Amino acid sequence: MNFPDFIMGFPAIDVPFSEEVVQTRAIQSEDGLVVFFTFLQGMELPMHSHGAQWGTVVHGQIEFTIGGHTQTYGPGDSYSIPAGVEHGAVIQAGTKVIDVFEEADRYPLKR
Repeated sequence: MNFPDFIMGFPAIDVPFSEEVVQTRAIQSEDGLVVFFTFLQGMELPMHSHGAQWGTVVHGQIEFTIGGHTQTYGPGDSYSIPAGVEHGAVIQAGTKVIDVFEEADRYPLKR
């Protein structure tokens, strides 16, 4: 399942991963940032923390470690990461997620 064309028309964000690994599209307001991620290759996201984040898996699988607890999430599952809680993930190739960040400037948009 691909994200609709109108979503793919949104700008990408500047993330520290190659576009060959992860494709991004985002919509931003002064109140938050919504990012549509497509992981073209499997990857490991190192442990880190930031403001609150909520997300849902659209396709594929993520093994998230959030605050020391590890759980696997699949299509239809959602996760909530409180502000400041350390988290990281192992993400399978082909996974698609929608993440909502409380920090509107979490990632800069590419224009």
